[in-house]
Amino acid sequence: MSITSTFTAPPGHAPGDLPWPVPRRGLSGPDFTRIGVGGLGDGHNNYAHSMAWFKGKIYLGTTRSNLAMLRLQSSYADLPLQVWPIEAPETMDDLYKLDRRAQIWAYDVATGTWEMVFRAPLVEGAEGQMVPREIGYRSMAVFQAASDPEPALYIAAWAPGRAPGGHIMRTTDGVTFERVTKYGILDTPASVTRCLTTVGDTIYFAPTARRGTDGGQQNTAGLPIVFASQDPSSDQWTEVSEPGFGDAGNLGIFTLVAEGDQLYAGTFNLEGLQVWAAHCAGPAPFQWRKILDKGAGRGPLNQAVASMAAFNGCIYVGGGIQGGGNDRVNGVGPAAAEVIRINPDDTWDIVCGDPRVIDERRVEPLSGLRAGFGNFFNGYIWTMEVHDGWLYAGTYDWSVTMRWAKLDQAPPRARGLFTKLGTETLIENEGGADLWRSRDGENWLPVTKRGFGNAYNLGIRNLVSTPRGMFVGTANLFGPRVAVRTDDGWTYEDNPEGGLEVWLGSDPAP
Repeated sequence: MSITSTFTAPPGHAPGDLPWPVPRRGLSGPDFTRIGVGGLGDGHNNYAHSMAWFKGKIYLGTTRSNLAMLRLQSSYADLPLQVWPIEAPETMDDLYKLDRRAQIWAYDVATGTWEMVFRAPLVEGAEGQMVPREIGYRSMAVFQAASDPEPALYIAAWAPGRAPGGHIMRTTDGVTFERVTKYGILDTPASVTRCLTTVGDTIYFAPTARRGTDGGQQNTAGLPIVFASQDPSSDQWTEVSEPGFGDAGNLGIFTLVAEGDQLYAGTFNLEGLQVWAAHCAGPAPFQWRKILDKGAGRGPLNQAVASMAAFNGCIYVGGGIQGGGNDRVNGVGPAAAEVIRINPDDTWDIVCGDPRVIDERRVEPLSGLRAGFGNFFNGYIWTMEVHDGWLYAGTYDWSVTMRWAKLDQAPPRARGLFTKLGTETLIENEGGADLWRSRDGENWLPVTKRGFGNAYNLGIRNLVSTPRGMFVGTANLFGPRVAVRTDDGWTYEDNPEGGLEVWLGSDPAP
């Protein structure tokens, strides 16, 4: 393994070729306008889980009632909380009484209006009752399949445990949506995929959850395989990787990203994330090469690849630990997430992270920023996007959850911070997800460090670059009613700041 530190000039320019064109200054906080609030009028819309620019509009797929579902998962049963943060059912049967039918919305920039264009239908469930066919839409990709007369929007649907299974949907006009694959996709046990990715005339995905697990672990499907198809409606999929790339420790493939004709895949591994790459050519399975393993020298604290982006010829990798940065099931964390850069020659650098000794050499982060962009509570680098010559990175920040925590049972570092500074003081100043930007991949500036002023926006879940600006979709699990402390204890009250938000960054002048 070799490690190097390089500066990548703008495309078309050598490092010594000066002067470069003056770059646009990038988006800062005041350049953003909130265009969607309160879950688009329904606080059960918790996640802007997928977004895509299609036919001149931004399309957004929601996932609903996430904290209500998590309350019934075994891995969350013993959280040291004074009270559950939102008003939520206490049994699985009651959970299925909620309206969890996922929604797809379209935003018309010209008119500034939202329209719900699709709501998941009800289907007969495993126990005979009617259930939502899907509770979320985890990924979107614009792709023209072999049988499509024009580019279409493909959507990965997340099925609840009692529904028939995950699948892929398609729309060619943004109005009519159809299911185009089998439930489970190829009769697999998958309930969802989070990484629809296209390279040329082929679309790729990897299953990331197993159906029938409403109350269990959501991040492993038992199928750490990359599948490929030139026409999803044909249900003809090819396995283009070995299971786990030949490593049984790779429990899932979380993220895919394309750069030219190469496909990069990031894994979930309890010994530390791995990144693999392959040229998308020749017979399947492709010849994959391992670039990173053992969490880039950090081990389990870099457990999974939460995001990746191609920028200036390099691949930027955002890490994380499941459970928001604290995997209580496997005893990993809490720890903040790192950003790693993979260079064109497959060497790599720590961009933002913890210094460490690798191959008998001390390695420091290129940015000078420690893990989490210096914020201990940034448990994921959840999304990255390139817009107008800048790389943007959004985080998941779990500090707001300490509002309901039993401080005496909190992780030591969090307990110390909140005890000394006061819970509400710290949340007021630090609560909410971060959004950062960089012109060169090494020097970073904050856009917001407080969830655009709403501490309940604990995650920047999606970033989409468009001709009309960059759209930001948040994760906000604290609607429609949130636990509020009163003189008599806790009570649940309506929360207008709960539910996903959408922000639009308008391009500034150079």
